[in-house]
Amino acid sequence: MFDGNTFQSPAKSEVISDSETYWNPGKTRFWTAAGIDLVIDRREGYYLWDMGGKRLIDLHLNGGTYNLGHRNPEVMAAVIDAMGRFDMGNHHFPSMTRAALSRALIETAPNGLTRVAFGSGGGEAVDIALKSARHATQKRKIVSVVKAYHGHTGLALATGDDRFGKFFLSDRTDEFVQVPFNDLTAMETALAGGDVAAVILETIPATYGFPLPQPGYIEGVKRLCERVDALYIADEVQTGLMRTGALWAIEKHDVRPDILVTGKGLSGGMYPIAAALLSDRAGAWLDEDGFAHMSTFGGAELGCIAALKTLEITTRPEVGLMVHYVSDFFATGLAEIHADCPDWFVGIRQNGLIFGLEFNHPEGAKYVMRSLYEHGVWAIFSTLDPAVLQFKPGILLSPELCDEILGRVGIAVRACRDEAARPGRRVS
Repeated sequence: MFDGNTFQSPAKSEVISDSETYWNPGKTRFWTAAGIDLVIDRREGYYLWDMGGKRLIDLHLNGGTYNLGHRNPEVMAAVIDAMGRFDMGNHHFPSMTRAALSRALIETAPNGLTRVAFGSGGGEAVDIALKSARHATQKRKIVSVVKAYHGHTGLALATGDDRFGKFFLSDRTDEFVQVPFNDLTAMETALAGGDVAAVILETIPATYGFPLPQPGYIEGVKRLCERVDALYIADEVQTGLMRTGALWAIEKHDVRPDILVTGKGLSGGMYPIAAALLSDRAGAWLDEDGFAHMSTFGGAELGCIAALKTLEITTRPEVGLMVHYVSDFFATGLAEIHADCPDWFVGIRQNGLIFGLEFNHPEGAKYVMRSLYEHGVWAIFSTLDPAVLQFKPGILLSPELCDEILGRVGIAVRACRDEAARPGRRVS
């Protein structure tokens, strides 16, 4: 209950009931039916505690929002200290915090990006990116890939999978075209008319289960864009901020995007903020009409403080070194589990601390997710390919916690395999 001064925790059953009644009945019922009766209460570092007391190690991280862990002490301290001076600010005027974060983002961005436009979430930042590309090229068509996910806002929704767009009668028009991932021939055909404003790509498509770009694919798409005067938008909302061992995953491909989108983890998990980083050409509208896009909460000053501290932590040399260590540690350990369960656990997709774990059942990741939950680990299936589990370790994990995670994952995967193998039994 909330009485205006304090928040008193109700019973867990009341929270679930109220959520089904007033918040989101479909989602609440889905998780209950899946055996995931999770209502998150306390959270600290890479741990979550359910209202019933169950402890979970978080390998979902809400899409990378908690790259630095929940309630990271340094980010919390920065925000708490800033609250003595700042609030959200006023989006119309120059701001100390927005100026500082804009500069820090550009100084750590791929070469060629020079301006920053802020949003409050990744979908809004994608919308800014698409509008910027259309203005810069004076063309309308946008190309994305099949099974893409770029958010649920207006233009972003039209670039994504029909699973989300058709439901709200936001079906793609001929201004939004999709081609298969890793298919350069299809991309070339889509761009052949010279009428494309931009190609938008997640460097590794997250909601599709992290299929990895084939060697030369990202580079090839960029060359095709340059040939037909289309801009290249790198959606790094889930792949940026050191998750691949580079600050931005696109840097591993030596490609300079015209626009880069970041969000989720930029917030440090403490205050919503997202951004589109723009080249001179893509950001020309900011000189022509700075009022052309406005966002009341975009670049909120407390969010900028959280992002500045997040960026500072993430770019520390020791953090990069640790990401490489943890990546190798999990690669070795998961390979051993795979070797023990080759007919059930059939593949590992990895780039740094981005993993997609493939299972031999069209919804295998849902069953493994539940088994992991029972064994104290929270990881989520890929919405657009439920055979693949999204496995996203945090970038500040300790070796001891890594070892515990692998032990629990091994037990959960083997338990799920054994259940699937029992005569007459389903993995459900």
